[in-house]
Amino acid sequence: MKLKLITWIFFIFFSLTIFADDSYKIGDVEMASDTKSEAFEQVKKKLGKWEGTMVQGLNGAIIDVSYVFSLTSGGNTITETLVEDGVQMLTTYSDDDGELVIRHYCGLGTEPVFKVKTLSASTMSFELDKEKADLHADHESFVTGMKWTMNDVNSITFENTVMLDGSLTTNIAELQRVY
Repeated sequence: MKLKLITWIFFIFFSLTIFADDSYKIGDVEMASDTKSEAFEQVKKKLGKWEGTMVQGLNGAIIDVSYVFSLTSGGNTITETLVEDGVQMLTTYSDDDGELVIRHYCGLGTEPVFKVKTLSASTMSFELDKEKADLHADHESFVTGMKWTMNDVNSITFENTVMLDGSLTTNIAELQRVY
């Protein structure tokens, strides 16, 4: 019971710090704090840690996954540190001229860049931005798209499509909020 209380107090404090609308300064220089896109604000709903399992479409293997979303760079970027079956990767979410840009630093050795494909109150999907990512299925493996579905405030379904050795496969993860 005591651990639950401490966890909730930490969660409330963490939430208040994340969602505070403070300006940021480095020395005497105030950092930019422009209005963010609707998509950026949607990603902010994922701030915190999520854990679960992923089913790999390639062979049906079930792997452990965790995702930590953090607000960085004076509130201008969200980093997602993800670990899939022990392999750590990084995804960044930031606005460029009012549009969300997603950069994924993948364990496959590629760095695809995505743009928003669809956006609703509970779902976001991203597609490869071919103008910013020069990737070729004939000789590279890379993530081609992602979809996040908020089932409720503590549950997410995550899907990604991956071009793997010239074949398209889909992975699906079920995640629960840890904090």
